[in-house]
Amino acid sequence: MLQPKKSKYRKEFRGKMRGVATRGNTVAFGDYGLKATTCGWVSARQLEAARKKITYSTKRTGKFWLRVFPHKPVSSKPVGVKMGSGKGDIDRYVVVVKPGMIIYEVGGVTKEVAMSALRKAGHKLSVRTTIVEK
Repeated sequence: MLQPKKSKYRKEFRGKMRGVATRGNTVAFGDYGLKATTCGWVSARQLEAARKKITYSTKRTGKFWLRVFPHKPVSSKPVGVKMGSGKGDIDRYVVVVKPGMIIYEVGGVTKEVAMSALRKAGHKLSVRTTIVEK
């Protein structure tokens, strides 16, 4: 699963998800992209599931790009632990996705194959998405 090799601080605050994406909001590498229309956290597991679906749907022809990376650690406490006694251990890593952000890009395949692959990948993510062309 995707996670940072090292980070400056082990645990982070939850943060805010205001506004729209000002960077990473255009198709830069491929011909078709999967664009987020809502904000939210997308976990590393969801990104991997969507990646597998894209590579399976395109039959590994063409090329695909992952435009985001899960840098944000999310902590959680075990079930049955009482309140207090500090912050929990790191449970997973997520990427903060804002509206307009391109998550995946696909190139070198036909329009029908790309649309089908990106539509299937969008179902695996926890944010609403739309497919855009270059």
